[in-house]
Amino acid sequence: MNLTEFSVRHQVITWFSVALLAIAGALSFFKLGQLEDPVFTVKTALVMTPYPGASAEQVELEVTDKIENAIQEMPELKSLHSRSTPGLSLVTVEIKGEYWSDRLPQVWDRLRRKVGDVQSALPTGTVPSKVIDEFGDVYGMLVGVIGDGYSYREMDEYIKKLKKEVSLVKGVAKVGVWGNQQPAVYLDVSEGKLSNLGLSSAEVTGLLKNQNLVVDAGHIESGRFRLNIHPSGSFTSPQDIGDLLVHVKSRTKANEFIRISDIGTIREGYIEPAERIMRLNGRPAIVLSIAPLEGTNVVEVGKLVAEKIDQMAAEFPVGLEIEKIHWQPQVVDESVHSFLVNFGQAVLIVLVVLALAMGWKMGVVIGSALVLTILGTFFFLAIFGIDLHRMSLGALIIALGMMVDNAIVVAEGYVVKLQKGVSKTQAALESAQAPSMPLLGATIIAIMAFYPIFASELDTGEYCRTLFIVVAISLMVSWFVSLTLTPLQCMLFLDVQANEKEQEGKLLSSFRSFLELALKRRLLAVSCLILLLAVALGTFGNVKQIFFPNSAMTKFMVDVWGPQGSRLQATKAEIVKIEQYLLQDKRIKTVSSFVGEGAPRFYLPVSPENPNSAFGQLIVNVHNYEDSEAVTRELRDWLADNMPDAMTRVRRYTVGPAITWTFEARFIGPADADPAVLRELAEQGAAILRDSSLAKHISTDWRQQTLKVVPEYSQIKGRTSGIARNDLASTTKQFYDGNTVGTYRRADTQLPIIVREDINNRHNKNLELLQIESSIPGSAVPLDQVVDGIRVEWENSVIWRYNRHRAITVQASPIEGVTPAALRQTVLEKFEQIKLPEGYRLHWFGEHKSTTDSNEDLKPGMLPMFGVILLILVGLFNAIRPMLIIMLLLPFVMIGVSAGLQLTGAAFGFVAILGVMSLIGMISKNAIVLIDQINLEKEQGKTPHQAIIDAAVSRVRPVFLAAATTVLGVIPLIPDLFWQGLAVSIMAGLSFGTILTMVLLPVFYSLFYKTHSNPY
Repeated sequence: MNLTEFSVRHQVITWFSVALLAIAGALSFFKLGQLEDPVFTVKTALVMTPYPGASAEQVELEVTDKIENAIQEMPELKSLHSRSTPGLSLVTVEIKGEYWSDRLPQVWDRLRRKVGDVQSALPTGTVPSKVIDEFGDVYGMLVGVIGDGYSYREMDEYIKKLKKEVSLVKGVAKVGVWGNQQPAVYLDVSEGKLSNLGLSSAEVTGLLKNQNLVVDAGHIESGRFRLNIHPSGSFTSPQDIGDLLVHVKSRTKANEFIRISDIGTIREGYIEPAERIMRLNGRPAIVLSIAPLEGTNVVEVGKLVAEKIDQMAAEFPVGLEIEKIHWQPQVVDESVHSFLVNFGQAVLIVLVVLALAMGWKMGVVIGSALVLTILGTFFFLAIFGIDLHRMSLGALIIALGMMVDNAIVVAEGYVVKLQKGVSKTQAALESAQAPSMPLLGATIIAIMAFYPIFASELDTGEYCRTLFIVVAISLMVSWFVSLTLTPLQCMLFLDVQANEKEQEGKLLSSFRSFLELALKRRLLAVSCLILLLAVALGTFGNVKQIFFPNSAMTKFMVDVWGPQGSRLQATKAEIVKIEQYLLQDKRIKTVSSFVGEGAPRFYLPVSPENPNSAFGQLIVNVHNYEDSEAVTRELRDWLADNMPDAMTRVRRYTVGPAITWTFEARFIGPADADPAVLRELAEQGAAILRDSSLAKHISTDWRQQTLKVVPEYSQIKGRTSGIARNDLASTTKQFYDGNTVGTYRRADTQLPIIVREDINNRHNKNLELLQIESSIPGSAVPLDQVVDGIRVEWENSVIWRYNRHRAITVQASPIEGVTPAALRQTVLEKFEQIKLPEGYRLHWFGEHKSTTDSNEDLKPGMLPMFGVILLILVGLFNAIRPMLIIMLLLPFVMIGVSAGLQLTGAAFGFVAILGVMSLIGMISKNAIVLIDQINLEKEQGKTPHQAIIDAAVSRVRPVFLAAATTVLGVIPLIPDLFWQGLAVSIMAGLSFGTILTMVLLPVFYSLFYKTHSNPY
């Protein structure tokens, strides 16, 4: 007893099961998680190693190289990228694609062990390396706290309270703080004043260090108790530091004690210069970044967090404001709602088409099967833990037309059986049992068309893999419903009298005549279509090529680079100018500025910029998406006229995996490549781009060289004066930046005590006259007596390496209206003409590499896909020729795809490729049904030629109806930038492909089986 027979013989069980599935599906829908985009694993970690005082080259050779050498032993490693700057090594570790989230923790543990093992080999003075494996954490909720008249310290106190409360909210994983300033206590002393009092800075710093140390003073045993000894005298306020007594040894004040405050200025402030600065709407601010737990409903978590923030805000004093910078729950809610509306529209379109084309009774039969299929799909999505997001809902819309195919075939077969006088029960059984295996084979083929994306190991594969899963679930549920529920519904709703056969209308008669003509002129028909295919492929180069399209978020970002080496305050000044311009525009909602580093990762496809005092970034929220295009265009023009000293880049957010620079040409040299040679090669590449009218934002990742001051220390003079090299370095650091000499504890915060020169001397004194304290007690000598001179020279302040080779990357953006692929194509020949020295090579990165890698990564899945498809095709017909016919038919769908994309101007990207792949399943499914019908007609005794024509005519309505439901069902996707290319590809490809199925397939069948109109 098969499925259909069981459902017909046990109708009570069937209807009860249908009701249970419908209820379970409806309940499951409301429990599904909601996200804007599917989660994909960022397989990247950052190894950060400070090496204070070292140049970029020293950092590279003494720290970065050793860390890279240790990490390269890991078999999981895909690539290494390192950035060496003065005092800091950053090594980015990228893991192979097959290591997804469940396997990454073990990889990161192994990475930590490798990095830990190499620490002993790093030079003295290196701060222990830190492995940051949370590089891909997404802080989807950014909240800014602004305080008019409040200090950073006061704002920070409220931020801490807010952070603690928000971290306790159910569903919150992590809470971070960005923009808070590190408090410090500064003692500004005058070198001259100390000298007059017979004091040395070493005595002052030594006193401060010893005074506030936490020491174990022992215990006293008293009876049965053991009492701790804790001497008082530690600093409880900055005033205590000023009251500390110093023993003066000058002739005028011998053996006297004076307070620290008498020889210097004590003040509590913040570390100078700041490492990073946050501003919101033109005012200083601190940002709270909130990351939800993975697998939770972001919308629900957002509501709880918002309630907590509102509750805390009511307790804040007047003047403290909280402003949302990015609120992922709102974005997700709007995105999912929009998709559900699109999905509802698509379902409604399909139901209306069915009702109009087949009558309301047939529409009810097939429409109810569709609704149950959708509810059943929701039920299984809940079981497999698949959330509602862009890909899963998009997959449902794509599969919508294919979901009704099986039910249409069964219902059509039922009507035909009744017309032949078969009883209702027998008609129900035969109409479902006969095509069950061809329908299953066709369904599996349609599913396997999406298999390559499921098998892909890259970020794009992980991002899109739910497409395959959802299509597989929905189509298998559709097949199951068509064999169980549809026969029962046919018996209930459809009643056709025997011999009540529809007359062949004018359209079908015209199609019959056209098909007979095509079969008579088989070679001419095939030749014409081959010519059309050649034209379509030849003009496909006119189609815009992109990787992933822009997002529809109502925000954009502005990247600002000052000259490399710029002070943070200078960069801030540039940012403030841009803020003032933007805040005058009423179309803009908020302007958030992040100076010294990129914003926290609040959107998965955007990677934060590395720390750089010359860099700033503005996140601009607009009220309406429609305004963003005009605002960004006007801003670009203003920046070009008003920011001559900075390179600025206005960019929109994109969907899909992150690409920071869409155009990148990387020159890679040997491990010890000459930086001058690399810079010369990069300059040649940049010159080519400057000559192109299609490029803008041209730069290199090494940025500009920077100036450094080099006191040429003389060992002979130094030894004579008792001055060591580190004495010179310590003195210059204390004079300009200050040296940390102790710690002042305030509650749970430790503030460094920093001693440095008085501000007037810092800005006015010549370096040559700086007094360096000698190891000889009571003596000091000017700096110019221990050096052979002071020179200023250029240095590379940024050194990049790729897989342990020095490498420099030329970066650019295409102008508006031009794709990165088009820009690369125009400059490719000139780049390839650059003469590369031996050992140097040119590699293309950016969007080109991402697209190439993603397309290449689809290939491993192609073999299983075609293997299964070919096996099913051969198995269904137990013959080779039907399989060859169908496979020859598939390439011709590109005629429709190419024409559709060129006529609409839609771009062909990675998502559009998925649309083309889906056409394989759709066309194959229709072809299988048609060939199966030809075989049935032949079994009834018809000649092969007549069987071909009658089968094609009989399948016109169901095939075109199935195609129409799919084509019209994806219409709601067209306004969505993400799905536009796919929707156009499916609509144009399937429309033309359906015509091909009904005309070209019979022609191919006739050629392969050598049929003739007159067999005699």
